[in-house]
Amino acid sequence: MRLIISFFFLLLIYSSGVAQTTGELTEQKYLELQDKIRFSINGNYDEGLSYVNQMIKSKNEIHQAFAYAAGSYLYQLKGNASQSDKMYSEAIKHLAKIPESNDKIKLHAYLCNYRGLTFWKRSNYGKALSSYQEGVKLSSKINDVVQIVKFKANIALLNEGVGNYQLSIKILKQNDAFLDQNESLYEKDQFQNSKSNTYTNLGNSYEGYYYKNREKAYLLDSAEYYYKKSIAYSDRFIDNKTISKLSLGNIYLIKKDYVNAEKIYYDISFYAKQTDNEDLYQIANYNLGDLYYSMKKYDRALIFLKKVDSISQKNKTMDNSYFKSNYIQAKIYSIKNEPELAYKHSKLYLDSYEKYEGNLREETLEVNYKQGTANLSDEMLSVQEKYKYEVFWNKALKIFYVILVIGIVFFLIKNIRDKNKAQKKMNALIEEFKANLEKKELEKAEIEKAPAEKATIDVLETEDVALKKENANLSIDEAKENKIVEKLLALEEKLEYLNADFTLSYAAKKIKTNTTYLSYVVNKRFGKSFSEYSNELKINYVINQMITNHLYRKYSTQAIAESVGFKNAVSFAKSFRKRTGVSPAQFANNI
Repeated sequence: MRLIISFFFLLLIYSSGVAQTTGELTEQKYLELQDKIRFSINGNYDEGLSYVNQMIKSKNEIHQAFAYAAGSYLYQLKGNASQSDKMYSEAIKHLAKIPESNDKIKLHAYLCNYRGLTFWKRSNYGKALSSYQEGVKLSSKINDVVQIVKFKANIALLNEGVGNYQLSIKILKQNDAFLDQNESLYEKDQFQNSKSNTYTNLGNSYEGYYYKNREKAYLLDSAEYYYKKSIAYSDRFIDNKTISKLSLGNIYLIKKDYVNAEKIYYDISFYAKQTDNEDLYQIANYNLGDLYYSMKKYDRALIFLKKVDSISQKNKTMDNSYFKSNYIQAKIYSIKNEPELAYKHSKLYLDSYEKYEGNLREETLEVNYKQGTANLSDEMLSVQEKYKYEVFWNKALKIFYVILVIGIVFFLIKNIRDKNKAQKKMNALIEEFKANLEKKELEKAEIEKAPAEKATIDVLETEDVALKKENANLSIDEAKENKIVEKLLALEEKLEYLNADFTLSYAAKKIKTNTTYLSYVVNKRFGKSFSEYSNELKINYVINQMITNHLYRKYSTQAIAESVGFKNAVSFAKSFRKRTGVSPAQFANNI
């Protein structure tokens, strides 16, 4: 007699900043309005729409696209599907006006999230899944791994909603492992919130799985375990904590721990009343009715169940709690020997249940079809074709298997050779790094021993210098060269080269010389141009980090490129392959 928490997914709303652009709103004001809209989604929809209207007044296309998308979801929460669709169409129009960039791709992914939530609210799980899948593709283009995790969490919840509990649990556990391994990618509050949501979702999936397999009591224990973990991570997130406590109350009810269940339900009811959250208040009342029915306190149960009916009829939300409320009321009136009322509520339950289950079955088929787990029509066609051309396919399959085996053997041998080659290359690089460290120490010691008197230019050499300049050959006093090299090595030690602005002019300004001298010294001492010298330092830093830091090896190519000042992942990967002979991912995997 579990209540599926219909408003749970509201907690999945998120917003993130995009690159600062010009317009009527400052970047800070834009982000502030985003936060206000996000919090309004938890109940105060009209207030949220007022913030949306403020953002729409901006002349910035990014601001407007985001505002219309958020407004679309808010109108859906108010039950106005027509206006919701109009707002989303406007969001797409403004998105189309934005020049192609990573920021546009990221914004498009946010729009997919709002659209997915809108379809979810309409119980159209198939279309919601399509929106989330598109969001994953967009986020993958820009290596936005944090965003991908959020979309996968939504996909897991869709599967939980249609009864694919094992798949939901698998996805959520993958997300939990990713969070632990990449905590450094998140701000503290963001990490805590993500962990809290993940554990609540895992609890829901285990609870739902238990209802399909009631003989497996350990599933209920797992649900309780994850709800408690979610509460532990939710001190700063009241909505997360409320949902987890409500779900924990359901577990206590199933285990017949009525005292703890009652306390939690009353706490939730009181909080919902204080915050004017009617969805939450409706669910808390249903749970109290269910509790007192289980305790055989029928009159008290009816008080709360009638409140559920009243709220549902007022808001025209004939959801899961409404038809389950009528189910319990029908049973109570049957026990109380009041046939007319028993018949009335049983009819309301059956009508609602038939509609709900019919829609759920259709959505389950569509979700499974899009995930490739229930493509029955194609399977039947393939069976027909198989028997129609059985002789032909038998021969073709034999040839295919022979080719496949040969191909597998070839690729296995090639893979082993490539791995050995990469391993030898890496071992050589490790030895090279050791040698470079010793060489730098010696070079630094030699520079420090250079005679101070060589810091001045010999007057007798001025004519020779002038002559060389005429011949277009620049020459610098050795002491001055040593000083430039010494300062350049000092910049290396400070890791200045990781700065994206580490150019010839930047370095020359830092060591107080001119670009001509610096370029000459780098070319003479290191045998390469300044840009080649700079790129080599960056690549060497990455190699060293990959060799010594196991966490660094888990970063995406884009993230590593940005960490060492490359403008994009493509140029970084090209430089890395030139230096090592393999891609960054291959290098990390081989280590």
